[in-house]
Amino acid sequence: MIFRNRFRKFYQQFISLKGDPASLAWGMAMGVFIGVTPTIPFHTALIVVFGFLFKKNMASAYLGSLIISNPLTIPIFYFSEYQIGRLITGQNEAALKIEDYSFTSILQLGWDVAVPLLIGGVLLAAFIAVPSYFLTYRIICSLRKKTHEISQADYP
Repeated sequence: MIFRNRFRKFYQQFISLKGDPASLAWGMAMGVFIGVTPTIPFHTALIVVFGFLFKKNMASAYLGSLIISNPLTIPIFYFSEYQIGRLITGQNEAALKIEDYSFTSILQLGWDVAVPLLIGGVLLAAFIAVPSYFLTYRIICSLRKKTHEISQADYP
């Protein structure tokens, strides 16, 4: 029930976004990228900085971060990111016991955990954000086409 309400709210906010489909899709991908990285509680600040820097839609970025970063996905992402980063850096497995998923608590675990987690986070974020751009672009174009067809049917 909670997820249905969250998805319904996300959908309503998403369809109300104004702007060019490419800009909205870039914003969504940027938000998904940031939402996947282990940078809690800096997601919103990063969205604002990168939104201004790259001139992308911050509202869609915020929605992308909000939908991908939630209490169910964060532990899965962090574990996966750590394992990916550990394999890339060649580090031995350290005790990964995260009680608070904030960036500062991760740094307190030490560089043996923080470095692989950040490296894996960037890689996993890119792997998820790229398809989110194309998916978002298609959905926006499809919804707008459908809305245009409906409005054209109203006026003969």
